[in-house]
Amino acid sequence: MAKKPTENQYTEDSIQSLDWKEHIRLRPGMYIGKLGDGSSRDDGIYVLLKEIIDNSIDEYVMGNGRKIDIHIGEGIVEVRDYGRGIPLGKVVECVSKINTGGKYDSNAFQKSVGLNGVGTKAVNALSSKFVVQSIREGQSVIAEFNVGNLVKEQKVKAPNEPNGTIITFTPDDSIFTDYSFRNDFVEQMIRNYTYLNVGLTIYFNGQPFTSEGGLLDLLKDNLSDESLYPIIHLKGDDIEAAFTHTPAYGEDYYSFVNGQHTTQGGTHQAAFREAIVKTAREFYKKEFEPSDVRSSITAAISIRIQEPVFESQTKTKLGSQVTSPGGPSLRNWINDFIKTELDNFLHKNPIIADAWLKKIQQSERERKEIAGIKKLANERAKKANLHNKKLRDCRVHLDSKHANKFDSTLFITEGDSASGSITIARDVNLQAVFSLKGKPLNCFGLTKKIVYENEEFNLLQNALNIENGLEDLRYNKIVVATDADVDGMHIRLLLLTFFLQFFPDLVRNGHLYILQTPLFRVRNKKETIYCYSEPERIAAIEKLKPKPEITRFKGLGEISPDEFKGFIGKKIRLERVELTGETSLHNLLDYYMGKNTPERQDFIITNLKMEEELIVAPDQSIEAVAETEAVEIA
Repeated sequence: MAKKPTENQYTEDSIQSLDWKEHIRLRPGMYIGKLGDGSSRDDGIYVLLKEIIDNSIDEYVMGNGRKIDIHIGEGIVEVRDYGRGIPLGKVVECVSKINTGGKYDSNAFQKSVGLNGVGTKAVNALSSKFVVQSIREGQSVIAEFNVGNLVKEQKVKAPNEPNGTIITFTPDDSIFTDYSFRNDFVEQMIRNYTYLNVGLTIYFNGQPFTSEGGLLDLLKDNLSDESLYPIIHLKGDDIEAAFTHTPAYGEDYYSFVNGQHTTQGGTHQAAFREAIVKTAREFYKKEFEPSDVRSSITAAISIRIQEPVFESQTKTKLGSQVTSPGGPSLRNWINDFIKTELDNFLHKNPIIADAWLKKIQQSERERKEIAGIKKLANERAKKANLHNKKLRDCRVHLDSKHANKFDSTLFITEGDSASGSITIARDVNLQAVFSLKGKPLNCFGLTKKIVYENEEFNLLQNALNIENGLEDLRYNKIVVATDADVDGMHIRLLLLTFFLQFFPDLVRNGHLYILQTPLFRVRNKKETIYCYSEPERIAAIEKLKPKPEITRFKGLGEISPDEFKGFIGKKIRLERVELTGETSLHNLLDYYMGKNTPERQDFIITNLKMEEELIVAPDQSIEAVAETEAVEIA
């Protein structure tokens, strides 16, 4: 009997050695996180930009140069600093040899962001073209690379050029497909750099950005509601903190380590949250619940330490460590600073101290008021989950051995037909479906008590597991999937109001999305094209001449499950709901969801783009219709 060939043979030929650039290009996610097309703040192209800017910031921190020039156009990025410039004999090595760089010398770069000698090399390897120029004392070296391979190196004179480094790169479009830089994302990144480096001016496409108030300016620019008292601003050696409270729900934090925005927090943010509670308890001489102290807080903390230990190359979360080799623990250092400085501040500012106390007491009263309702509601939700069909969960939660929860998605939809289509078409491992019953309540202006009294909202909150914050959030992406008609727009807006009113942290942290589904199907016997807009429909008709068959989808239930698989699979189109501090959250919700006004009617009439058969009456409120663009809260 012939021996059956062995599949997946593991031999000497299976062992491969990759050079530095091949490894980066094969596993880019290890170095820059997700790839993306630039439509999300954490997409890889922004990490590439950040890695280059970080080096220029480190020069400024070391006292070299007071400005940085950044220019982005047609996918080409140029960053020019006025620091010391890379030593001319090491220009090529610094951008193309792993574990080579000046950051290993703590005397040359103290408390810098880049420590592993990887960032610039990753940018080089993931760029179709990468050019570095170093200028020092009238001499210059220019090196050009293609996907990490050195093309040429030359020495030139630069007698009239100030010292510094110029890096130009073009992200490789074979890796970053159909990408584009969003100016608002870049500007926010630049603003954060200026908040953390008072006195530095960064020019982005000629526009200057600077800050004199540091974290005080950051909070002023990012508050989504009026603060209940003036911002408390504390500064020390290598540490700065600022916070205030607003009428909004949730907790909002901006944390930084050596200039790096740690979007996932870490040891320093946890220590800060702990220190705020400890200080309040000691100052007011009462054992407040931590949630009452921190409820509705908007805060920022920035620290600078030697050799920070991040949990990944993307540096979004700080691990546990000491402030410096042989120094105190980071937790104790932050606790001591906050306790001393905040206690002193509260004694010197009794009006602010009284305002904070009133806010804590208000949170305490509300928590106690809803305690009984909450208990009954949670029992009702637990009982309902045993036999209801509202939540069709995914295996990532039913089987703890399955994939990480951060790969999972919850679709929120309405109606049996739409829920049925998504449920059949979904990936049962990672995609769950929550089915609404009718239109949700307009909860604008209501207290959190309504979350527990309203069955739909209470079950949705339980499904997400967000009652006590985002730490135990069960899904990374919450996707509102509604029909592309008047009722669908209405439901979408009501759900957005629910999340923005009671769980703004969910939105701020980039978890809430809108599902984009095709409005039209244009096809002939040979080809089918799905169109998401009127221009796409026109283009498809022209492509499929002569007259093709055109179908207008008005509801998700009209799309067959087989078709739906293509819209919620790898080619899924999602629009993230963005929330910034440029507009008061209360005022925004009041405009869209409060009492009707002539201004809002004018907005609807001017901006609502519907099919001809969907006629909107002049006196129809925003609670009945909403233009798609109004979804993005900015």
